[in-house]
Amino acid sequence: MATTENPLLRLKQFAGLLEEGSHDESLQRLAEATARILESERCSLMLRSEDENSEVRWRVCASFGPLPERAFLEEVRTGEGIAGCVAASGEALLIADIERSEFASCARRTEDPCKSLLSVPVRNAGAIVGVLNVSAHRAGRAFGIADLHMLEVVSLLVAQAIQIRQLRGLLNSRFAQLALLDLAEKDLGRALANPLPNPDQVARIIARSFYKEMNRVGLGPRQIVNAASEIIEQLSGSIVRHSRRLEREAPDAADARPLA
Repeated sequence: MATTENPLLRLKQFAGLLEEGSHDESLQRLAEATARILESERCSLMLRSEDENSEVRWRVCASFGPLPERAFLEEVRTGEGIAGCVAASGEALLIADIERSEFASCARRTEDPCKSLLSVPVRNAGAIVGVLNVSAHRAGRAFGIADLHMLEVVSLLVAQAIQIRQLRGLLNSRFAQLALLDLAEKDLGRALANPLPNPDQVARIIARSFYKEMNRVGLGPRQIVNAASEIIEQLSGSIVRHSRRLEREAPDAADARPLA
């Protein structure tokens, strides 16, 4: 009974941290907490990123336990290696002995007696945003299906922590604070309209801040383009509504015009 109670207790404590709002934990702490729950010597968290060509890649952003330095420099494409295959399929992976599996070429520690590992996708709103990997059970045994299910539950909590971390970073940005201030004070734009010396320049400054802040919190080119598309859509809707209002007002103005 004790063998299952300790991991469950650790899982409950980890969930309790999220419920209490202690979301300032770094990615490194998430990896460490995951390793403790799974009683593993090593854990790594890989997050999704996109290059300038919108090609999806996965790289190690946090780890616990010894990890080769090159692992932090590698960028894995979807479908490549263990993590890439998990990201592509969306299915969790349990490997009892990596040297006897199809991923034998991916083994980094051939001298390590612990050959078992787990790899699960981290999902946010249905999309895979990361891959969580654990290896080397402290008891020296191979991981089992119960361990895999436990890591899948942990991945849900990690996804929640990552999402909240990104949202907190965005909300703490000056750009978001200005946006919230604009929502709170509806007349602020009208009050500042006249003193602004160059509205076009101000618009460009805000646009650059918008891009930098979204990039800083980890959003990729595709998400930034989607945000820009939403702005254009909102602008198009505003123009259409304005045109319709002018069309409605035009007949009224003609009727009100005095006869010669």
